[in-house]
Amino acid sequence: MRTTSRRRARGTRRALTAALLTGLALLSSAGSASAEDPPASASPDGEGPPDAEAAPTEAGTAFRTATALRQGQTGTAQASAGDYLYWVFPADAGQRATVEATVKLPGSTARRGASTWQIDVYDGLRRRQACVYGHQTRKAAADAASVELSCVLRTVRAWSEPWADDPLPGSYYVRLTVLDLPDADLGLPIGAAVTATAVDRGGAHDVDGALARPLVPGVSAVPARAAGEPEDGWSSGWWTDRWLWTVGGGVLAALAAVCGYSLTRGRGRPGRVPPGV
Repeated sequence: MRTTSRRRARGTRRALTAALLTGLALLSSAGSASAEDPPASASPDGEGPPDAEAAPTEAGTAFRTATALRQGQTGTAQASAGDYLYWVFPADAGQRATVEATVKLPGSTARRGASTWQIDVYDGLRRRQACVYGHQTRKAAADAASVELSCVLRTVRAWSEPWADDPLPGSYYVRLTVLDLPDADLGLPIGAAVTATAVDRGGAHDVDGALARPLVPGVSAVPARAAGEPEDGWSSGWWTDRWLWTVGGGVLAALAAVCGYSLTRGRGRPGRVPPGV
């Protein structure tokens, strides 16, 4: 009897270990799948998207004239120190966007002193969005050749309370400007380059709600698709890795219940009955 009980317990432990390994494999497959899949926009030879549009070479001077950028696309512009430069790009639910900007400054012999530059990001309602980290404001020394700025936004939510300022799906405006510089340096020629990228944060950031439509105002009197609207629509598709967590959790719970029953089903039985009783 003891030998049989030991074998049964040993077999149950093996089954429980296998079940746990299976569940962990299911839960981790979401991250590995997203890491192994190549970007949808990349061409087979790795040289970029086959139907990539030419990157814009100018910037808008206001929200209404902001130059549209697609994610991963770099927009450049030639401007003057003191100008306000605007770009706009799309970000969908579950994405965390990063904006990077580089300002090429004129030669040090033409400048009179240091300057301070800043990028600001606004959503489709023109609400300023906070940067969770990055170098949103930087000071360039009088002899600096360029200055680099960055801003990492919060993860875009699919839905939010009306009074909150959470980032929501739609257009995001980037404004690049100089905050402080000598008056004699106003109007000097500069070069600017801005890139907006985004990573999918996964189903852990899903919420039980969705906007009726994304916050995509008209951009330069062109359709919203020019600002990079996904081909199959905003927040398209019903599949997220949240399903894998749900299924994996259900499988683990079922296997744990079966293993628990196997461990306890022998308990409560009467012991050996003496002969003649």
